[in-house]
Amino acid sequence: MPQILQETIPYDFANLRALPGIQPTTLDQWLHQDEAFVGQMQRREELLSERRDEVLMLDPQAEPAARELLDLVLAQVYPSAGTTAVRTDGVTVPVDEDRPLDTLCKLVQEDFCILQKHGEEHVLTGAILCFPASWRLSEKFMRPLIGIHVPVENYDENIAKRVQRLFDGIQPVRPLWRFNALWYEDPELFQPRSIHAPREIKDRLQDSFLRSERQTLLRLPKTDAVVFSIHTYVLAANMVAEMENPA
Repeated sequence: MPQILQETIPYDFANLRALPGIQPTTLDQWLHQDEAFVGQMQRREELLSERRDEVLMLDPQAEPAARELLDLVLAQVYPSAGTTAVRTDGVTVPVDEDRPLDTLCKLVQEDFCILQKHGEEHVLTGAILCFPASWRLSEKFMRPLIGIHVPVENYDENIAKRVQRLFDGIQPVRPLWRFNALWYEDPELFQPRSIHAPREIKDRLQDSFLRSERQTLLRLPKTDAVVFSIHTYVLAANMVAEMENPA
C-alpha cells in the first residue's frame, strides 16, 4: 500500500503542552485540508467499504447530532451542495441525511466522535473513525470520557475531572483545539489496537514517522452534543528534519 504523507504540519508540533493542552480557535479554522487530501480520502472510502463495522458506530440517540454535524460541515465546506457535494479532487459525493456519518467520511479528512452528556459524564455515542492511532472504536463506544482515555499515560482522575469541566463549558461556535505528537514505525493511517495490547512508545529514528493529530472540540448548538474531530498528519522523519532545520 502506498504511503500517504504530508510534508508539513500547520503548527509547532515541538511545543507540546501538558494534558489537556487546550487552546481556543475559530470556526473557520475548525476543519483543515492539506496536500494529503486525495490519498487520505481514497483510504477513507476504502475503509468505509471494507471495514465499516470497525470504523463507524452510531447509537440511535446520536442520530440527530450526526445530522446536525453533517449540516454544519456542508454549510462550511460545501455551501453550494444540494443532493450532492463536489470535492476539490472532482469526486461527487451523494449527500445522504439518513447516513450522515457515511457522508461525512467522504467529505473531509477529519474523523469525528460525538459525545453526549449522560448523567455527570459525556459518553461516546457515535463516531466515524478511519484513522485510529492505537485504539479501537468498539472498545470505546458508549463509554464515558475516563473510560475512553484508559490507558492514556498521565490521564488520571484529576485530569479526568478537568476534562469533564472543560466539556461542560464548551460554547457553541467557539471551538477549542489541541494536538499530540508520537513516533511510529509504520505510516499506515488505520492503526487500531486493543487496550489490552498497548503500543510501545517509540523514540524518533531515522526511518520512523511522526504522527500528529490536530484535535478540536465543538458544541453543536441544536442537539448540545460535543464533537471531537481529529485531523491526522503523518510525516517521514526526513521531512520533520527539514521543518526543524529550514535551509
